[in-house]
Amino acid sequence: MPATVRFCIIAGCLLGGIAVAAGAFGAHGLKATLTAAGQAENWETACRYCMYHALALLATGLVAATFPQAAGLANTAGICFLVGTLIFSGCLAALALSGVKILGAIVPIGGVLLIAGWIVLATAAIRQTS
Repeated sequence: MPATVRFCIIAGCLLGGIAVAAGAFGAHGLKATLTAAGQAENWETACRYCMYHALALLATGLVAATFPQAAGLANTAGICFLVGTLIFSGCLAALALSGVKILGAIVPIGGVLLIAGWIVLATAAIRQTS
């Protein structure tokens, strides 16, 4: 299995597991704390975007497996998705737990990386001739 495919599939599976675990923990173990702090929506958004981009990483792995000539762009998209998710969802979850407002200023950096990942993945598809 090519390295890009392997990277994207493993990263997607790990993020998917984290999203499910964090969502369940937020809904059950942290519900009262997050609600009292007014942070339940931030936690939900962090979990949702983590899951969306877990699926995006899996799709990126499939693109790299199907179109080996797109592996370079797929790898770049995968890195954008992984790092973007860690920053976006990670900082949003940390904000929800800690209330440290400066974390909210870092979240858009992750969002920009997520957008970049989608653009790079689209570029990989556009460049396919067969």
